[in-house]
Amino acid sequence: MTLAVRFDVGVIFDLRLAIIESAAVFGGPGPAFIAALIAAAFRVYLGGAGALPGLIAIGIVFTCGVLLWFIARSKPMSDSPSILSAAVLAGALSISVLAILPQYDFERAVKQMGVPIVLLNFAATAAIGFFLSHFRKFTLERDILHAALTQAPDYHYVKDLHHRFVVVNQNVAHHNGRASPSEMVGLTDRDLAPSERADQLMADEANVLRTGRPLDHFEEYLIEEGKPPRWYSTSKVPLRNRDGELVGLAGATVDITEKKLLEQELSASRNMMATAMAEMSDGFAMFGPNGRIVFCNERYKALFPKSGYARKPGAHILDILKVTARSGERNDLPSDVDDHQIKITAEKLFTDKDEIFQLADGRWLSLRTRATDENYVLALVSDITSVKESELSFKSFAEQMKGLAETDALTGLANRRSFDESLLREFETAAISGRPLSTILIDVDRFKAFNDRYGHMAGDACLKSVSAALASVARRSGDLVCRFGGEEFAILLPDTDLKTALILAEKVRTSIARLGIPHEESEHAVVTASFGVAVFTKGSTVSHPTELVARADLALYQAKDQGRDRVTFIKEGEDILMRQFSAFNDHAQ
Repeated sequence: MTLAVRFDVGVIFDLRLAIIESAAVFGGPGPAFIAALIAAAFRVYLGGAGALPGLIAIGIVFTCGVLLWFIARSKPMSDSPSILSAAVLAGALSISVLAILPQYDFERAVKQMGVPIVLLNFAATAAIGFFLSHFRKFTLERDILHAALTQAPDYHYVKDLHHRFVVVNQNVAHHNGRASPSEMVGLTDRDLAPSERADQLMADEANVLRTGRPLDHFEEYLIEEGKPPRWYSTSKVPLRNRDGELVGLAGATVDITEKKLLEQELSASRNMMATAMAEMSDGFAMFGPNGRIVFCNERYKALFPKSGYARKPGAHILDILKVTARSGERNDLPSDVDDHQIKITAEKLFTDKDEIFQLADGRWLSLRTRATDENYVLALVSDITSVKESELSFKSFAEQMKGLAETDALTGLANRRSFDESLLREFETAAISGRPLSTILIDVDRFKAFNDRYGHMAGDACLKSVSAALASVARRSGDLVCRFGGEEFAILLPDTDLKTALILAEKVRTSIARLGIPHEESEHAVVTASFGVAVFTKGSTVSHPTELVARADLALYQAKDQGRDRVTFIKEGEDILMRQFSAFNDHAQ
């Protein structure tokens, strides 16, 4: 405005309109009002006939600029199209306001000064707009960088070549007892830390500046006066300008106390776990998703002496099983097993299972595997040899007890309890299958008189001899000879018809007589026995095992009644029909 050009008496041309519009468009009503006020005061100061039109022109441009600012939604116009649009508007307004002049002056002004006025206002507005746009970007970037540095978490700072703080963030200021970052500017570590630590910090920074090599993640444990001990990680890098000249250094320090505490806890937990794994009495191994051992303790290797050398971190389960098979270490894994079978066995590793197997050296091992959600497998191996041996001993003892419970102590034959259980079972089977079931009851003749004459010791020896003769009949696995009670015995013959039962009974009767055991109180002078035979067949009227025994007992009674030392039987369909075996034998011949 100070370089105004006088066109006529009181008529002055300058660039006040470009300044006013630029202030309105790029700054808003406030800056526009100030610019308009200054321009109006200056125009009044200049005076002349054109003062009033000049003031009117100032008012028009101010109003148009403010309206354009509102149209732009009260936002600064900073892009090229909006700046050029404002410049065009300034040029148009500069020529439009000339219409306020008298007609003659207006025409002469447009003709002589119109083009320069338009171009100069356009150029001035555009120049102002682009300058402000560039300045805004520059200040915005600077503000962002400054805000990022001062408000960033952790501890950030910039120092010059003399180790003086240039910029710090709030955390650095507060950590050093300052209310704001500005109070830190110009200070060095000697102003903030003990001399020994300050010298060390500055020596480290001097090394960074001298070598140009950054200090990366340097960790240190600090105990500062009035503050709890903390862990920090510090990084420092040299700073260079665009010409490559060293201008200072930037540092960043991170409080890693929580991280270090977690690491220490994790390390302690790992050490404790490793110790527990190493000292545990069981073998432990962890397999990864690829089937290779990730971790195993020494006990795991020791439990497999022949393949222990192959059971180590990195070893694959297939290779371990191959070594185990070749060495013959496991009884359930033959040495000639093929690769396909080994692969199938290896695939079972990734399933939850509990198995027990025996090694070639006689030891028993328990293997439990559990798969995790991440496809890792935990394997726990225990030596259960003592437990297994106790189990087998207990089973053997139980079998012995069962045998004693079902065996007659004197003769070694099955006892009455065993006979009753077998009779019930075989009777049900015969009823379903339709096969015959024979029962023979035997009684040693005049045994009470034998005991009275020769004594109980001789009586026991007699029963043992008779039992041996009876036992010779039971040649099949299903046949059963038992001591029925006292001097009575019973024989159970599944799948045996009447004819066969009678032949067997007669054979035993003869064998007993041939023993030749003296018996002076017997009519036969030697020990003899009487036999009663009953048979259950398909279509029989016998409906219960006790009825079958009752028939055999009735036949035995008849044998006794007819003179003893003989075999009798009851035929199905007759109430009481006695047949001596001699008559049956004649018929058989």
